[in-house]
Amino acid sequence: MQHALTLLPKDYSLLLYDGYRPFQVQQYLFSHFSKQLARIMPDATEQELLQATKKYVALPSVDAAHLAPHLTGGAIDITLADRQGKALDLGTAFDEMNEKSATRYFEHNPKENPEACQHRRLLYNCMTQVGFSNYAEEWWHYDFHDVAWARRVQAKTACYGAIQVTILDHEIKEIRYQ
Repeated sequence: MQHALTLLPKDYSLLLYDGYRPFQVQQYLFSHFSKQLARIMPDATEQELLQATKKYVALPSVDAAHLAPHLTGGAIDITLADRQGKALDLGTAFDEMNEKSATRYFEHNPKENPEACQHRRLLYNCMTQVGFSNYAEEWWHYDFHDVAWARRVQAKTACYGAIQVTILDHEIKEIRYQ
């Protein structure tokens, strides 16, 4: 990420929202977002709700074929900020669940929010130039050498596997790397 910072104009910085998540946190987020979507989509079937949730939160899985990216430490949620670390306008809130969260939304609707379009371009370009890949449904989500990155760049393997953490009484007791 340090290299990405050097690609930004001097008045900009990066603000990291989220990185590694333990499995329990991924489970909680999946359930939390699913409940939010159920309120937004009251007539959705279970399958429709599952698909809508998976669009915004990876299914909690440590299976290598379907590994949730944040479980590896290779996924980050990030935004563009000013030099004081204040998040800039990228058109939606972080973790907002709607079509405007798609990275290229303002590319297709540039008159709606030209500033957000410019900020998303700047964030996308600095991150991808240093090797990250972007999840197209979320302007804030970038992957580096995890399974999602490997699929997007058509790499044969991912460098990062799951990190398994044992948590007892809100403290990390053991960390295992796969």
